[in-house]
Amino acid sequence: MASHPPPSIYHHHQYGIVWVVGWSGCHPSTWTHLLWMLWVGISPTSWAHQGTQPHSIKIPGDITLGGLFPVHAKGPAGVPCGEIKNEKGVHRMEAMLYALDQINSDPELLPNITLGARILDTCSRDTYALEQSLTFVQALIQKDTSDIRCSNGEQPIIRKPERVVGVIGASASSVSIMVANVLRLFEIPQISYASTAPELSDNNRYDFFTRVVPPDSYQAQAMVDIVKAMGWNYVSTLASEGNYGESGVDAFVQISREAGGLCIAQSLKIPREPKPGEYDKIIKRLMETPNARGVIIFANEDDIKQVLEAAKYANLTGHFKFVGSDSWGAKSLPILDHEDVAEGAVTILPKRASIEGFDQYFTTRSLENNRRNIWFAEFWEDNFRCKLTRPGIKLDSGKKKCTGEERIGRDSPYEQEGKVQFVIDAVYAMAHALHNMHLDLCPGATGVCNKMDPVEGRLLLSYIRSVNFNGSAGTGVLFNENGDAPGRYDIFQYQMTNTTNPGYRVIGQWTNNLRLNVEEMQWTDGDKQIPDSVCSFPCQSGERKKMVKGVPCCWHCELCDGYQYQVDEFNCEMCPFNMRPTPNRTGCRPTPIIKLEWHSPWAIIPLFLAILGILATSSVVITFIRFHDTPIVRASGRELSYVLLTGIFLIYLITFLMIAEPGAVVCAFRRLLLGLGMCITYSAMLTKTNRIYRIFEQGKKSVTPPRYISPTSQLVITFILISVQLLGVFVWFGVMPPHTTIDYEELRPPNPELARGILKCDMSDLSLICCLSYSIVLMVTCTVYAVKSRGVPETFNEAKPIGFTMYTTCIIWLAFVPIFFGTAQSTEKMYIQTTTLTVSMSLSASVSLGMLYIPKVYIIIFHPEQNVQKRKRSFKAVVQAATMSTRLSQKANDKQNGETKLEPDRTQ
Repeated sequence: MASHPPPSIYHHHQYGIVWVVGWSGCHPSTWTHLLWMLWVGISPTSWAHQGTQPHSIKIPGDITLGGLFPVHAKGPAGVPCGEIKNEKGVHRMEAMLYALDQINSDPELLPNITLGARILDTCSRDTYALEQSLTFVQALIQKDTSDIRCSNGEQPIIRKPERVVGVIGASASSVSIMVANVLRLFEIPQISYASTAPELSDNNRYDFFTRVVPPDSYQAQAMVDIVKAMGWNYVSTLASEGNYGESGVDAFVQISREAGGLCIAQSLKIPREPKPGEYDKIIKRLMETPNARGVIIFANEDDIKQVLEAAKYANLTGHFKFVGSDSWGAKSLPILDHEDVAEGAVTILPKRASIEGFDQYFTTRSLENNRRNIWFAEFWEDNFRCKLTRPGIKLDSGKKKCTGEERIGRDSPYEQEGKVQFVIDAVYAMAHALHNMHLDLCPGATGVCNKMDPVEGRLLLSYIRSVNFNGSAGTGVLFNENGDAPGRYDIFQYQMTNTTNPGYRVIGQWTNNLRLNVEEMQWTDGDKQIPDSVCSFPCQSGERKKMVKGVPCCWHCELCDGYQYQVDEFNCEMCPFNMRPTPNRTGCRPTPIIKLEWHSPWAIIPLFLAILGILATSSVVITFIRFHDTPIVRASGRELSYVLLTGIFLIYLITFLMIAEPGAVVCAFRRLLLGLGMCITYSAMLTKTNRIYRIFEQGKKSVTPPRYISPTSQLVITFILISVQLLGVFVWFGVMPPHTTIDYEELRPPNPELARGILKCDMSDLSLICCLSYSIVLMVTCTVYAVKSRGVPETFNEAKPIGFTMYTTCIIWLAFVPIFFGTAQSTEKMYIQTTTLTVSMSLSASVSLGMLYIPKVYIIIFHPEQNVQKRKRSFKAVVQAATMSTRLSQKANDKQNGETKLEPDRTQ
């Protein structure tokens, strides 16, 4: 073989790229191979598995479109391509061929112009797709071949590659991103039928990229709307590692953050190549936040299946409620054998329809009529589980021989792949753009005119972005400024219970806004109640939220206690002093007003004693009036007796005023009579005891009676003492006029339901004691005189009954003081203090009445024979008798002490 000249260097002047062209010679394709190797930086040995020419489908035409489809899956290590993919690969690729046939046979769309194609296999691998896509830019690379000669010295014959004006594809977002970076350099527009990664919406980086499917940002928005419609605010996210899963979750998180009210409990990734037990760890991680039952999942089919299996293995069937992206959609494969775990899963899928024309086209494909598809024989073998015979290749005994008479849909199951509609729409979008461009640039021309040869990529892009037509499913095909199609989704739920045909059921749609039929949703065991997926449940009425720092969806509920009410969901405030919270603590209500009622047990006893006392007092007064001139009545000091009985009557009467409903008049009489009755009583008693004491003290010194012992003088002294009380009361009236008040503090226990406002007169405990203090002074003074007059003979005066009266009265009021003030903190304070005060006053009045007047009335009525005039004695005789009585008492005491002395009697 002749020696070959050295490689030459040529320049791509438009882009400033230096290309090294290898040996072209008589082998036109060799330079292309080397160009690819240098472009992507791979060694020639890596091409050993694929031969010298990449497999592709070439359809001749006036204008050529490129096509990228995942005809094969990823291969094992070191091999780019694996097994054939029937649905995502062959179905989609055949959809492009079908669309080209339809367009080329349409006399209205691109008349007299035939669309051709160069279709490549991406093998579901982004790096391999990049290598393949270089085929599309060959015609755009300017090559200088002037220095290249064949071995015989002649110019080489280099076949001019067809010029690709636009590319349909790719499928996976990662592949589209890789290819888009190359195609934009050569200004080749690209329309994808399945890539949904949000980052492809960046018109600065991917300005030549357009897609007929909505981006995942729309899908993420739809999923956020679904989650909110179900009342969830606390969910976890799960993504397959890679562009699709991570971008989808990122979009969901970003939109949920902007929308507010939705928190992410955990955001987990599934590694590209999970280790054993990886899915079990993911389920265990998800259970660290068990309240986040909703799981947003952007994952491939295999990962979805493995997650469901791990949940079932962990005995968590029915716990997690999944919201799946379009990678789950309405597919059966991801949930196969795990339907019970997937029950209730809500999934989303771009709105689509089955294209009947494609079904008819594809089911009639056979080995004879579809020779243009170079991978169709491989598809045929895989689809019908048979083997085609080839010369020199022995038939595998494990597989049957293909007859070629098999038919798709008859001898094998067939269901149109979900993205077929979008492939057709992508091809039609390119065709409509070329058609509009032809109308503008080549008006009236037949075929491609000079202005469209070549087709300028940036101009074609502008026509692509402005198309608007009804697609294969009858829905509009149009693009926004970023090249994205509008978001139109069907929402499914996988249902098993109460359905004749378990499976996916459409429960709503999303087209810029959500329309969800919640009543058609059902969950585990047919339950219609939407499960909760919240961090914290709503607080009850009267409870405020105490937020957990850093997690806006989590809080603790704290009761608005005491007299607080709930102002808003975060704050409690105290009710005004005259109000108490409502039972649910959402507001305040007036505190009930109470007073001491006549029928209250606390009032019945004082009233009973007062009535008895008034009757008894009235009886004594009537008796004294009737027997006004009898000796006993005259001897008791009629004038002071009537005054004293008036005081006792007023003491009994005050009970009715203390129980009566407070008012200005009642309060005035309370102030006046509360201390006046006792003041009158003890002023009269004090005057009496003082008179007796002065008489007998004076008698010890002389036979001249003391001054001011006449009845008139006694009355004057009594009224002077009473006037002091009256003066104090009227000064009080002037300083603070009597009025009522409502005391809300006295009966304000910890439980606000027991709180009461007490209607009372404006008399504090201190003012009440001050009102009685003068009477108490009189009482103590009277007691002192009673003690000093204790030696006076009973036959001469009332000193001893008055003494016993005062002793008993002091005991009663000494008991009153601790009871009255000891109950100041009691919830029954008003009742106890009122009852204690009135009973104490009634008892003291009863003691005075019983000790001083009941014996006299008894003698007057039952022993009138004793009510006779005795011999009148002079003041001197009375004094001598009293002195003798005193001395005898002293001698008796001395005798008891063993000191008996005989003294002459000086009173004779």
